[in-house]
Amino acid sequence: MTKLSVNINKIATIRNARGGNMPDVTKAALDCELFGAEGITVHPRPDERHIRYSDVRTIRPLIRTEFNIEGNPIPSFIDLVTEVIPDQVTLVPDAHDAITSNAGWDTIRNRGFLTEVCAEFKSKGIRTSIFVDPDPRMAEAAAACGCDRVELYTEAYASMYPKDREGAILPFIKTAEAARNAGLGVNAGHDLNLENLEYFIRNIPWTAEVSIGHAIICDALYMGLEKTIKDYLSKVKIF
Repeated sequence: MTKLSVNINKIATIRNARGGNMPDVTKAALDCELFGAEGITVHPRPDERHIRYSDVRTIRPLIRTEFNIEGNPIPSFIDLVTEVIPDQVTLVPDAHDAITSNAGWDTIRNRGFLTEVCAEFKSKGIRTSIFVDPDPRMAEAAAACGCDRVELYTEAYASMYPKDREGAILPFIKTAEAARNAGLGVNAGHDLNLENLEYFIRNIPWTAEVSIGHAIICDALYMGLEKTIKDYLSKVKIF
């Protein structure tokens, strides 16, 4: 059954825009769990424009479900992950100045580097996931890097969904099948929302986890955080 991990970066963005500690990012993480979220995701970037490294250190011992840290495995990120030991680390090749993640890894070209990073994290008992585009070759090559899962970068699916949902999901089904055949678990994330999430899960029911942040916080502005998380859970708990 697919798990819902809530990315709390956007809450930290609001806090940082004003300074101080409103909204309280740690309380938000714990509230998300209280309301039914089965994981908390954070994506610290070097400029700390949303989640800060100090947030990660504060939140980690308080999380009772699954803690997932996303990011580009630069030295400071690797040090942070090996210090706090999350349940999962998701490797994302975003540039330091990227507004948001905008591409998956070329797991063929970067095989050597990714293999070293995966080995280091797995030696600490951390499940590793590699962010990939909807390309079966990238999923197959990710398996050769020694990771446990891939996370499918779903921006293309979300963009195409309103016009052609069958065409939008097809490359993701093929990539998810390639990942499963290679022995990998499948996660997904980026621009998934209440409109397109259920269709994705119905077509790839072996999706282990979806990580959603921006859409959840946007919906929560209108519906409230508790109702929003329950509505998202209803879209993934369909089997």
